[in-house]
Amino acid sequence: MIVTLKGNNPDPKKVELLTTWLEGLAIRTHFIVGQHQTVIGLIGDTSVVDIDLINSLDIVQNVQRIQEPYKKANRKFHTDDTVIDINGIKLGGGNFQIIAGPCSVESREQICSIAQSVKAAGSTMLRGGAFKPRTSPYSFQGMQAEGIELLLEAKRLTGLPIVSELMNISHLPLFEEVDVIQVGARNMQNFELLKELGMIKKPILLKRGLANTLEELLMSVEYIMAGGNENVILCERGIRTFETATRNTLDISAIPILHNKTHLPVIVDPSHAAGISSLVRPLSMAAIAAGADGLIIEVHNDPSQALCDGPQSLTPEAFDHLASDAHNVLQLMRGFKQ
Repeated sequence: MIVTLKGNNPDPKKVELLTTWLEGLAIRTHFIVGQHQTVIGLIGDTSVVDIDLINSLDIVQNVQRIQEPYKKANRKFHTDDTVIDINGIKLGGGNFQIIAGPCSVESREQICSIAQSVKAAGSTMLRGGAFKPRTSPYSFQGMQAEGIELLLEAKRLTGLPIVSELMNISHLPLFEEVDVIQVGARNMQNFELLKELGMIKKPILLKRGLANTLEELLMSVEYIMAGGNENVILCERGIRTFETATRNTLDISAIPILHNKTHLPVIVDPSHAAGISSLVRPLSMAAIAAGADGLIIEVHNDPSQALCDGPQSLTPEAFDHLASDAHNVLQLMRGFKQ
């Protein structure tokens, strides 16, 4: 349920009386103060709340029930776009960013070289896997703690904030200096992990599961936000369909749908969606045209020798071309909006 208050500065004493009464009904209150209005989100069993009584208060403009099961992630709850600040780099609310780097950290030379290349091309964050979830137990599983150290070395070298995937909450102490924690598609509904991530303030990049609906994705977001961490970035990375021409099927429609349903930033991973490097550029341009707040791209200095996901990785040169094209398309789309 949402209670919208009148004006920009409602009477504090009357607001306190209202919230005290609601909390007496075991209803939690969450305030969102916008430029033009203040909204109180009510969380809990709102069936006990008398809407007519609240509507009759002189500080209340209107009361609205939210039918969707996700509350904090809901745009009705928070009408303004959320902008996430990652070490001074803003994502969402018209701020577009490209995250780039290898699927997996393989060596100091590899990650530092790629970090320098993607920064020069315009990437504002560095991705790299230290812990890798692989379908086969015999595949390369990542450099783990050493991989995190190498990512931090690349961060010191370039100044790029780093994004890396957390698979097990026991590894969280290793991620203290990681700027954005990624939750991969396979862990989208690892609810115990999501609860733990809700108790930290670090930005979380949550990828949609291989066969999950958008409502299921938003409910997973709710687990994080319910714990108090509202710094969540959604990532559409393709879903499993009957089509076999690509690794997954990129759901372009997810971008505008999510923007309609939630205030959180939405980025796209065309690398995992395609599984084929030649498709990454056109899918990236389509994502920008559909309104994505950013891209996360796999880049490797020698894709043919990559230990993980070489076929979908761009060379630094190819990424440079993609980043330039992305800038042009972004400017074109902004021109349309004006």
